[in-house]
Amino acid sequence: LVLNKIDLVKKEELESITQKYQELYNFAQIIEVSALQGENTAGLVDKLVEYLPEGPRYYPEEMITDQPERFVVSELIREKILELTRDEVPHSVAVEVEEMKERGRKDLVYISATIYVERDSQKGIVLGKRGKMLKEIGIRARQDIERLLGSKIYLELWVKVKKDWRNKEQQLKYLGYRE
Repeated sequence: LVLNKIDLVKKEELESITQKYQELYNFAQIIEVSALQGENTAGLVDKLVEYLPEGPRYYPEEMITDQPERFVVSELIREKILELTRDEVPHSVAVEVEEMKERGRKDLVYISATIYVERDSQKGIVLGKRGKMLKEIGIRARQDIERLLGSKIYLELWVKVKKDWRNKEQQLKYLGYRE
C-alpha cells in the first residue's frame, strides 16, 4: 500500500493510520510518501515492481512497440517540437512521415516529414528566426531516430498550416491518432 499526502498529517496520526491499514488488510509493505514534497518517492517504482508477478510475453523481446515504425518516428519529431517550443505551441501540432526509405547506401535512411500546425503564428514559432528552431528540432529528432533505427538518418522537415485539423475526424485518422 502506498499512502500519499503524508505531509498533511502529524507523525503520530500517520502511525495510527498506517497501523489500522496493516491490521485490516495485512499488506506486505506500507510505503508512506508525499508526492508533492518528493518525500520517500525515490525508488518507489522499484519497490512496487518487487511485488508484481512476472507475466507472459505478448510480443517478441526485440519488439519495443506495437505501433508502426513511421508513427514512432513521427512521435519522436513531435516530442522535440513540444520540448523546444514549450507553451508557445500547444498540442495542436502533428507530424506525418511522408517518405521513409533507404537511399543509396544501405546505412542511410531518408525521411521526409511534414509538421502540421493549426495557425500561421504557430508555423512561425516552429520555424523560428531564420529557420533556427526547425533546424534544432531536426537535429534533436534525428539523434533519437538514429538510435531507434540503428542507422544514419537524412531528415527533411516541412511545416504547413492545416486549420483546425484536431477537430476533423478524417484528419485525426489520416495522421494516425484515431483508428
